[in-house]
Amino acid sequence: MTFQPKSEFLNVMIERGFLADCTDYQGLDDALNKGVVPGYIGFDATAKSLHVGSLIQIMMLRWLQKTGHRPIALMGGGTTKVGDPTDRADERPLLSPEQIDENIAGIRQVFDKYLSFGDGPSDAIMVNNAEWLDGLNYLEFLRDVGRHFSVNRMLSFDSVKLRLEREQSLSFLEFNYMILQAYDFMELNRRYGCLLQMGGSDQWGNIVNGIDLTRRMRGVEVFGLTTPLLTTSDGKKMGKSAGGAVWLNAEMLSPYEFWQYWRNTTDADVGRFLKLYTELPVEECERLGALEGSEINEAKIRLAREVTTLCHGAEAAAAAEATAREVFEKGGTGDDLPTLALSAEDVGDGISVVQLLVRSGLVESGKAAKRLIADSGARLDDEPLRDAGLMLDARALASPVKLSAGKKRHALITLED
Repeated sequence: MTFQPKSEFLNVMIERGFLADCTDYQGLDDALNKGVVPGYIGFDATAKSLHVGSLIQIMMLRWLQKTGHRPIALMGGGTTKVGDPTDRADERPLLSPEQIDENIAGIRQVFDKYLSFGDGPSDAIMVNNAEWLDGLNYLEFLRDVGRHFSVNRMLSFDSVKLRLEREQSLSFLEFNYMILQAYDFMELNRRYGCLLQMGGSDQWGNIVNGIDLTRRMRGVEVFGLTTPLLTTSDGKKMGKSAGGAVWLNAEMLSPYEFWQYWRNTTDADVGRFLKLYTELPVEECERLGALEGSEINEAKIRLAREVTTLCHGAEAAAAAEATAREVFEKGGTGDDLPTLALSAEDVGDGISVVQLLVRSGLVESGKAAKRLIADSGARLDDEPLRDAGLMLDARALASPVKLSAGKKRHALITLED
């Protein structure tokens, strides 16, 4: 890129690989140099935690604050009731207000790890768009806001166009989502002087709508910045693993499993992920990412340590690393491994290893478990598991049993007293 920003924030975004596009590079750079710029990213409250797929956005807010500006974490308490149609083939299930509030409380725990909240000029704030969306008068909203939107233009956006091309249902509720998101930007500008919206590149159309609406209704120039849509080098979407979503809350995914997710990063992604998800100097990220052979494993451990420290704290990261070394290097069980605790009622006269593989989260289905066993990928107490019909009774589970899927994923099976 030929543009050379003067602001620290834009320099960080470019050097570390966060930046895909910006609506006005020079205008945003000037604003960042002039004073504190409040910037926001919206997060819908569809679960009690965000997952790794949202971590690039969280790190952008963290860098915004570290470079002297004000991050705004916008919770979609209102828009979650509608559902973002972007990158969706079907309509999201609708949640109750109580479920949404519970999810927001869980998500707040994630942001408390990454941002410093308070009343200072660059202190982060968390805002819920239900504050202004829940009380909207429909007719007034249509008259004052809806008139600024062209249906022809809305139909041209990928989030709408792809659903229509596939002849998949797009409800009127979802169709309104982009108008509500644009209104969020305008309202955040009015209430908090917000000048910047950030998001993934799939949000470009929604961001541009918000910039246009803010200019039309308030006469203010605001800016948009997007990140690349991130996938791993083998084409997989960030945030998913063989066992499901990689959640950021410890109650939904243990720090050990989180640490292990990063330790299993493919060689080609190590340098890029170090830049995006840690605060190590760029030169160190590049040095570690360039390592080859067995040395790249130490770079992966460094990646796992740094990312887990940010998300769960240094103590949890050290415990996860110690467990991993015990399991992989010493052949132990590791006290911090994910554990499936069974009751005597669960076990009954016996429980199959196929069921244990599924219930422990090592595989997604019984079919996958049987295939893993057939392919010699499952182990019981480090011994190859060859019989998919094997049953374990209470006597076999009297002491903890270690179950493994491949070389890198393990769980302990225990029997409660």
